[in-house]
Amino acid sequence: MGGSGRSVRSSLARVRRLPSWAVLAAGALAGGLFGAAYGWLTPPAYTATSYLVAVPAKKAEANSALGFAQAYGRVATQPAVLAGAQQQAGVPVRTLQRAVRAETSPDAPMVAVSATSARPARAADMANAVARALAAQANAAEDSTQVRLVQFSRAVRPTEPTSTSTQVTALVGASAGGLLCGLALLARPRRTGTDGTAGDGPAPALARPVPATAPAVPGPAAGDARGER
Repeated sequence: MGGSGRSVRSSLARVRRLPSWAVLAAGALAGGLFGAAYGWLTPPAYTATSYLVAVPAKKAEANSALGFAQAYGRVATQPAVLAGAQQQAGVPVRTLQRAVRAETSPDAPMVAVSATSARPARAADMANAVARALAAQANAAEDSTQVRLVQFSRAVRPTEPTSTSTQVTALVGASAGGLLCGLALLARPRRTGTDGTAGDGPAPALARPVPATAPAVPGPAAGDARGER
């Protein structure tokens, strides 16, 4: 036990003696390796989006469609809508709650339903299923709202992942590792010399003290010297 403690202390001492650039390089390298491993082990994610547009009836005001589009965007991810979409999507409601999100535009009466999955085809199926279920619920109340929700654009199978690539995660990890090591170098206590001065190099030589000399006593004036003779 004592030998292991001495080895740990000697290792820490060797680390403290390393130059600052070596510590920063080691931290950046370790962070880059961790970031690359995270990006390589994490499966890619694909996102598909379906768009719906709110169309007002002939007797309804144009601004009413914009307001109902905002309302439909808020209820798109509610359990009532997702329950109607789970059969067409082929996944349970819990999966839809994690994978589906809805966004609206403040200027246009449009609702965007997006779904994310590790399988591109499943992402498109979930987005289209939720969009159809939302349109069905909205159109069931068309007589009272005077607004109809129409699927403007179907979600297609994505060809490229939307998740972060391995190169980006490696760069982020390297930056984070270098930053943490730099902060650790700034926060570590500096070694002190035998004279109490801080620093890693030898202490500067002290100047020799100048001995104090007695003040010169002025001699007797010439006139006083002649008078005393």
